[in-house]
Amino acid sequence: MVFRVETAKVFFAFVVWTAAAHGALTGVEPGLEDAVRWKWRAMPSDEKTWGLEIPEPPPPEPVAPSAPSAPAPANSYEVRRGDALILIAKKAGRTVAQLKAANGLKDDMIRIGQVLQIPTLSECIALGLPPEIATVPKRSAARGAPLPDLDQEILLLQVFLDHANFSAGPIDGKNSIALQKLVSLYQASRGGEPAISAARSAVREALVRYTLRAADFRFIAPPKAEKNTAEKKTDRPAEKSGKKKPLPAVKPPAAPVYAEMTSSSLLAYRSPWEFVAERFHCDEALLKSLNPELKPLPQAGAEFLIPNVTPFEIEKALAPPLQPAADPGHVVTAAIVDTSRLEIYSNDRLAAVLPVSPARPGLRGRGTWRILDAIARPCLLTLREPKDPPKPVSSFFTGENPLPPSEVLSAEECLAAGPNNPAGIIWINLAKTEPPEILPFGLHGTSIPGRMGTLAGIGGFRMPNWDIVRAARMLPVGTELTWRQSTAPAAQPGRP
Repeated sequence: MVFRVETAKVFFAFVVWTAAAHGALTGVEPGLEDAVRWKWRAMPSDEKTWGLEIPEPPPPEPVAPSAPSAPAPANSYEVRRGDALILIAKKAGRTVAQLKAANGLKDDMIRIGQVLQIPTLSECIALGLPPEIATVPKRSAARGAPLPDLDQEILLLQVFLDHANFSAGPIDGKNSIALQKLVSLYQASRGGEPAISAARSAVREALVRYTLRAADFRFIAPPKAEKNTAEKKTDRPAEKSGKKKPLPAVKPPAAPVYAEMTSSSLLAYRSPWEFVAERFHCDEALLKSLNPELKPLPQAGAEFLIPNVTPFEIEKALAPPLQPAADPGHVVTAAIVDTSRLEIYSNDRLAAVLPVSPARPGLRGRGTWRILDAIARPCLLTLREPKDPPKPVSSFFTGENPLPPSEVLSAEECLAAGPNNPAGIIWINLAKTEPPEILPFGLHGTSIPGRMGTLAGIGGFRMPNWDIVRAARMLPVGTELTWRQSTAPAAQPGRP
């Protein structure tokens, strides 16, 4: 009996490991728990609805003459007791030379109360100084959690491969099996050149800085203010003591529900963190660990430490034409391998490797399909018709097999376009017949780039939004898309 129990435990552990290793779908994308059962179709949306109205900043409050001076702006620093120029430079992520040039200092002498300007990277370039970023020290407990102990070479490697259109998913600074496979593919396609050596030569800095702009909030949903019940009880004592009434608490966004998704005019980013993480192809958890000093809901002017990749600029990403014209002298082909990655070839040379994940279990292809047209800003429509025919419910007493009641709507309801639409910002139609007949599942973006391999959703074959844009701009209409399995496991070189 003991042997059987232990064998069962080992077998269960093997099944769990196998499911995790192969990206098995173990849950459903938040808000789509019922929607995954319905039929959906993608349609282009109106370009006029692409983006939110940017809220105007509130006017500054008048300051009485006797009031204390306003705190220094985010791009300046007031010298305190114990400060030294080199310490301020390290805190700001700049060099001493940059601070001295920006403030007209002839030496390292500073005084308490002096306000120093912290130059931006563009200002450093304008001053004729190299825009290097000083090594960012680990934060003390007083300023927040320390920076993670990232493997700098792994991070450098991920940034380098992303520039080369080789991606294993959001940049996270971790050495994974997916990264090992990616390195092996890159090195094989480049004549065996070690990827890490090429990365050290090509990338000067793995991390750079980005300042959140007011214009970015065109694609970021405004936060919902919730008043704390505890504050209501303390309103009266606060007034008696002369203290100002506290403002309503602003909480980070919660997981969406379906009713909220269908009532939105744009499925925008739910927070500035999500916006910046997608813009720079990285994991949101990594971004937060790199920037522990920032507020839960950063405002315009907040400066982020981010991976040094070519940014995914959602405001420019859909400029036409989305797809290149076919060129007989430049043959493009593609393959989806192991239902987990898209490989794009230019004249038989591997030009890109990008992650892919089915939106539902069992969805896969066979043989050769074709890439058709790309739809920008897709919205998803449904009548709530069941995707699969309902199973009869047997009755022991009557012998009848009644079907469950239908939920079909009389008019289609819509999931609006936006970066948080389950199909992302581009949908590429697919066909597997000649002449082509458009399939109900396409190649498209996703709202969950870090979890698209574990959560089921609606649509077809998902890619991060930044990768579906890259793919569309490399794949002409009519490109052959082959489905295949790896003939052998990728080489495991140990450390990339």
